[in-house]
Amino acid sequence: MYKLIILIEPPLDPFTFDESWPQFLHQAERMPGLQREATVRVTRTLFGSHPVHMIHELFFETQADLQAALASPQGQASGQILQRITDGRMTLLFAEHREDDIENLRKYQLPQDDADPR
Repeated sequence: MYKLIILIEPPLDPFTFDESWPQFLHQAERMPGLQREATVRVTRTLFGSHPVHMIHELFFETQADLQAALASPQGQASGQILQRITDGRMTLLFAEHREDDIENLRKYQLPQDDADPR
């Protein structure tokens, strides 16, 4: 699975951003091939210097599906809305997305005595 990750910096005008965000969502949700999406509002930065207000992810089956969606009329319109409501204060990333089940991960844990990093 592939995804477009949108890192949105703190908006210059939070009220206008929040009022306009649904316009972006409605257009983005019409992109061909979209499998699912996720939105995260960042409440606190623990470490790092890149300020992030929100993370939005759009998931597609293949990288080709993602690229086709961005090139579509809906993708182009979404990009224009996003540019407008963020004043360009965003970062876009392409990523290959993989997930694993916690039970599978636990199969590879070291015994407690071996886990001490000292």
